[in-house]
Amino acid sequence: MSLNPHFRFALPDDAAVIADLVESGYRGERSRSGWTTEADFLLGQRTDPAAVSDLIGRPGSLILLAEQAGAICACAHLERHAEYAYFGMFSVRPDRQNSGLGRGMLSEAERIAAAHWGVSEMRMTVIDIRSELIAWYERRGYQRTGEHQAFPYGDERFGIPLRKDLRFEVLRKRLC
Repeated sequence: MSLNPHFRFALPDDAAVIADLVESGYRGERSRSGWTTEADFLLGQRTDPAAVSDLIGRPGSLILLAEQAGAICACAHLERHAEYAYFGMFSVRPDRQNSGLGRGMLSEAERIAAAHWGVSEMRMTVIDIRSELIAWYERRGYQRTGEHQAFPYGDERFGIPLRKDLRFEVLRKRLC
């Protein structure tokens, strides 16, 4: 298998594979083999093919894919805003985590945001109890802003919380 991924943008036919990839990285027992799991504090789905299809078809939105040996093994959603790009739904197959694929994927997403959209900043939200994940982003130049957003309790499209203290923190990075 080639260690160098092939990057491409998602097509509508990729939606089911992307949704399964996201689920494998964050929810349920499959996610426990990687380090990005949310299974200890969120049950239920993270996304579904219909939601992924919506993101693929939305203006100013794209899903970046990384393929190795012809298989989709990482994805990230990018959404253009006036002054920044939002980065989310970042998933790497658990058996490919800790291989450098995630770092490469994040770098490619940053390159695309700057080169294709001309934005100077990338932003994301991370559940603030995910200290290991936040530290990973900080090592890649992202800064905690101290700005928090409420977790959407009661909206099962985002999962079923097992804790009452979940919230998102905004991280950002200057791209140029």
